[in-house]
Amino acid sequence: MEIIAESEEVSHSLNTEYFEPTVYEIDPLRDPRWACLVESHPRSSVFHTTKWLTALQNVYGYEPVAVTTSPPEVRLTNGLVFCHVKSWLTGRRFVSLPFSDHCEALVDSPDELDAMLMRLKRDHEKWASQYIEIRPVSQRPGRNTGLEESLTYQFHRLDLRRSAEELFHDFHKDCIQRKIRRAEREALKYEAGNSEALLQKFYSLLVTTRRRQYLPPQPLAWFRGLVAAFGDDIKIRVASKGDVPVASILTLSHKKSVVYKYGGSIASLNKLGGMAFLFWKTIQEAKDEGIEELDLGRSNIDNEGLIAFKEHWRAARTTLSYWRYPRGPLVPQSAWRQTLLRHFVQSAPDFALVAAGSLLYKHIG
Repeated sequence: MEIIAESEEVSHSLNTEYFEPTVYEIDPLRDPRWACLVESHPRSSVFHTTKWLTALQNVYGYEPVAVTTSPPEVRLTNGLVFCHVKSWLTGRRFVSLPFSDHCEALVDSPDELDAMLMRLKRDHEKWASQYIEIRPVSQRPGRNTGLEESLTYQFHRLDLRRSAEELFHDFHKDCIQRKIRRAEREALKYEAGNSEALLQKFYSLLVTTRRRQYLPPQPLAWFRGLVAAFGDDIKIRVASKGDVPVASILTLSHKKSVVYKYGGSIASLNKLGGMAFLFWKTIQEAKDEGIEELDLGRSNIDNEGLIAFKEHWRAARTTLSYWRYPRGPLVPQSAWRQTLLRHFVQSAPDFALVAAGSLLYKHIG
């Protein structure tokens, strides 16, 4: 009996002991294995691609890094990509990834993710950064990592695998179907591509929209960087009434998904149905190209109008949680700062808003 008891105790200790795997650091822009992993992994998104990482580095100077449990010189089977954000204004941090709505760790087990996060924690302490942040769609870090939920959003995706007729039939009759038909009656002109002329039309509408939202626009250099990095996988769509652009959206494509990332419109002309018209064109073209999903991105949980717009397309909604270590207090912007920002945005000329965006965005990724 004593031998049996001893054997059971040894077996139990072997089953519960945790051996943390070795974690390696790679440069995803120089190591060709990263692009192969992104292409083959079922949970990869446009935000994992070297195109997105190249734009982040070229425009904002963020250094992309990936960690993996795959040793050098063997096929990459997993990875977590992030950027070093170094700012004299907002501090130093590890973010996966800046300006990305979401970014799954490309792993096959929770243990792999936790091992990578433990490596990031050691780097965080070594470099005295402010925090680590990850933005997974569905993964939850283990408790031992110390990461906690911080920001929460609503996330919408539209399944495009049904016929165009079935999709259209499901759209909200008043808010989507009638607006598409209105746009067709108005004979709105449709343009699509990635030329500088289309970019200028898009950016003018973006500046107008950001002012309406009391925010400065992202720098024009960012969009030029995206065009340079993505080539044919970026598309700017513009709807115009005569010679006047009334709405525009920018999308990015990756494998079987098209991602709506940015948009702008003239509020007084929204009744023409320009935005609905552009999204319907996007859906039709995506289906022609064999794309199976329209990623409509994240929405602030208190932005009821944006959430309603996405759900009028019958897009599926899930909760998207960001995780941080250390979590720390999320300090809301004070009332006087909000008032000051609103006053500035309302009164500043376009060139001042554009300059403010060019100055600030690299510090907030």
